[in-house]
Amino acid sequence: MKPQDTATAAVVTADVVIFTIQGGELKLLLVRRADDPCRGQWALPGDQVRMDEDLDQTAMRALQVQTGVHGVYLEQLYTFGRPSRYPIARVIAVAYYALVPSEKLQLQAAGNAEAVDWFALNQLSNLAFDHAEIVTTASRRLSAKLDYSTIAFQFMPAEFTLSDLQQVYEVVRQEQLDKRNFRKWILAQGRIEKTGRMRRNGSHRPASLFRVKNPHSVEIIRQGRSASANNGVEHGQETRMRPVGQAAAAPVR
Repeated sequence: MKPQDTATAAVVTADVVIFTIQGGELKLLLVRRADDPCRGQWALPGDQVRMDEDLDQTAMRALQVQTGVHGVYLEQLYTFGRPSRYPIARVIAVAYYALVPSEKLQLQAAGNAEAVDWFALNQLSNLAFDHAEIVTTASRRLSAKLDYSTIAFQFMPAEFTLSDLQQVYEVVRQEQLDKRNFRKWILAQGRIEKTGRMRRNGSHRPASLFRVKNPHSVEIIRQGRSASANNGVEHGQETRMRPVGQAAAAPVR
């Protein structure tokens, strides 16, 4: 087979979707493009894969150069290759995603990014290329990941109430969850335990404080590595939390 003409060969990029929780909202990290095409539009951090890089290295380099963010565990999401997705060339994008605590990140725009900032998902409009589609795919994957991983615990202090934890799930899934069903489901996972202490909430009845049984698994993700050899998925049947209005039942896919 003859090698392709470099003028017509496809280019491969790595694009990164970074989510965080700020002020009770799920937010997304975007950069404003300084170069054509789509100059001045907000887009996902990303760059072309170099000949001496693997995909993971490109994703981490692009994220650090364009936003100042580094040391984040990235999980590969999906490959986007529609021929019309990029206006002047054939570009295939391999997308990555992560959910991180933003207070530990220092943003700094550089490279081909004029600016970098966090945006609520309901504030997104006119993103460059097909990045809105990539964000939607990442948001759905992130929501599903809550049901079988420890990713939500990255936002928990050493001790927390079940209401605190439920709020994180509701923010990421962008839906209200039934309190009784959530508590029954999360306790059945066996990932948290009572500390024996209580938190007083004004005139309300004191709430029990919980902690993660194996905080080391959560800390691994915070330090930039997967919590297991299977992209952070723990062994056992995958389960899914039901929204308000749906009765508790056996685990469903």
